[in-house]
Amino acid sequence: MIDLTNLKSPGWQRVVAELAAGAPDDKAFFERLMRVMAQVSAARRATLMVPSRAGESEEIEPRVVSVWPEGGDGSVAEAADPEAGETMKEAKSAARAAFSSGAARAFGLDKQTEYYDSAPGQGYVLAVPLGGAPAAAGGSGGAGAGGAGAASGGAGVAAVITLQIEPRSKDAVRSTLAMAEVLAGYVHGHAARQQLRRTQAASFALDLATRLIASINTAPSFKGATIQLTNDLTKQFAVDRVALGWVHGDQVRVEAISDTEHFDRRMAMVQRLQAAMDECLDQEQPVLFPQPPETGAEGDVLLAQAIVHAHRELAAGDAKLKVCSLPLRIDEKVVGVMTVESSGQGTIDLGTIELIQAALDLVAPVLRIRRSDDRILALRAWDSTLKGSAWLVGPKHTVWKLASIAVFAAAIFVTFYTKTYRVGAEAVLQPRVKRVISAPFDGIIESIKEDLKPGTVVEENEVLVQMDTTELKLSLLDAQAKMAQAAAQESAALKERDTAASEKAHAQWKQAEAQAQFIEDRIRRSAIRAPIGGTVINGDLENRIGGTVKLGDSLIEVAKMDDIIAVAQVDDRDISLVRQAFAEQRRGGSIVAKSAPDDPLMLTVERIVPLATAKEGKNTFEVRARIEGRAKWMVPGAEGLAKFDTQEHRLIWIGTRRVVNAVRLWLW
Repeated sequence: MIDLTNLKSPGWQRVVAELAAGAPDDKAFFERLMRVMAQVSAARRATLMVPSRAGESEEIEPRVVSVWPEGGDGSVAEAADPEAGETMKEAKSAARAAFSSGAARAFGLDKQTEYYDSAPGQGYVLAVPLGGAPAAAGGSGGAGAGGAGAASGGAGVAAVITLQIEPRSKDAVRSTLAMAEVLAGYVHGHAARQQLRRTQAASFALDLATRLIASINTAPSFKGATIQLTNDLTKQFAVDRVALGWVHGDQVRVEAISDTEHFDRRMAMVQRLQAAMDECLDQEQPVLFPQPPETGAEGDVLLAQAIVHAHRELAAGDAKLKVCSLPLRIDEKVVGVMTVESSGQGTIDLGTIELIQAALDLVAPVLRIRRSDDRILALRAWDSTLKGSAWLVGPKHTVWKLASIAVFAAAIFVTFYTKTYRVGAEAVLQPRVKRVISAPFDGIIESIKEDLKPGTVVEENEVLVQMDTTELKLSLLDAQAKMAQAAAQESAALKERDTAASEKAHAQWKQAEAQAQFIEDRIRRSAIRAPIGGTVINGDLENRIGGTVKLGDSLIEVAKMDDIIAVAQVDDRDISLVRQAFAEQRRGGSIVAKSAPDDPLMLTVERIVPLATAKEGKNTFEVRARIEGRAKWMVPGAEGLAKFDTQEHRLIWIGTRRVVNAVRLWLW
């Protein structure tokens, strides 16, 4: 037992110094406090317990974390000594009461009553609650065993230390309990030191992140920013090499290596680095090789249990090499991995890992912005779309979920939505009224109408072409002379009363007269006139003046341009639908020219020619339709695409109609 009657005694100073010293975590401090309390109170046994819930009930159940002097959880002592097991039950009962009330309690070991109402002969159990610590005493780094902060109830009790002491007077028990409560007050000092250490660590991390962000912001691109970051970390922590990888899909791609501007990703060293980064990405936690122990001042449970196969392979060439990979997180999503290698003076301990990880958590959003700025606008828009859609379908597998929803919605839409099925066909514009002017006889073109060429507007009966009549006029004179000679011969024969000679001369006169009439008709038809008023659409005779033409040669085509129709060639697979719509008086449609697809005009079907024409390996039917309206592209011979309205059908029927018909023909 330590003599503490004098506050200046060496024993009390040693207690104060031990409790005021820093501890790596709450558990280590609570165990130290339990040991000091046991020594000060001359206890036979001390137990450190944290609260936990008993099943689904709200009742607090103490859980043993450490026992003094055994240093274990009490299970071995209970098995070897039944009396120790009974004492442990008493200690848990006292701890349960302390958890519930939040006040220090003392119980006699003879029966479960407080020592003020009993006079035990077997000693006492003191239960001292420890409050004010931010986490429980069950794990390192403030992790907490059993979640004491959540289970401590309204009393704010993080743990309870129970002390089993020898029988003594009530005043002595009261003094011992008061001394234990005084020592328990050092928990607040420990909590303040832990908070100060966390604040200092956060300050160091913020300072490091600020300097790193300021450095990478001077780089012109994402590549330059990553190189600057790795170089700065290498100099800051005096390590051998720092590499940064960025996540692409479900793999990590090495983007930068310190002090290396260019590298080949096919190199074995780079491949091993990427494998180590992938290993960190798969576990989504820091990975350290060689692994630290699970317990102790330098221990960490997560790092000790991590998988390190790829890191071991990376460090295989140097026995002194330490390798650590740290994830770069943004909103719980790992976007990159930083791998640090050190074999010299640069140390990689738990404090360094925590500092770098905290700094990287602040740097990661800046790196993502720099990478986004380097990408093209389409990819940035795609990323923004995925980010905006994540709230609807969740952050994981967003693309697949959106695609599934889109496919499902499209399937419903095409199954139930109906629209007018429109049959398409190639069409050519033709004038409804067109006349072809041909040569009336073999001859020579003497002259043509002034400025007669395609596009010229002509009037009905207007002379367009004048044939050469010189030879015809001579022939006419010859025929007229023959007529006069035959008439004279007939007159002479009549005077001589020669009937035979008279009839012969009369026949010659008739023949000459017929020849003269034939020649006069040709002379009359030598002036070729326009049969209709309209526009010349074909025939340029300017270069043929003085040339010969034969009977029936096409000279000029004249058409009325104010009445143009569309002649469409409809496939025989679709003609039945058009014919049915025509029979039901649904004659609508539209047409667009290939030269002006943005200027459609309405159609009205007038006639369907009931004879198929073989063209380009398929049968087509000619459909003639009247064009409603006028447009600049409406000229004879212009090609376009006509669509004829038929019945209402579902989109799925429209899309699969020809495939279904082909399958039916194949199965028939």
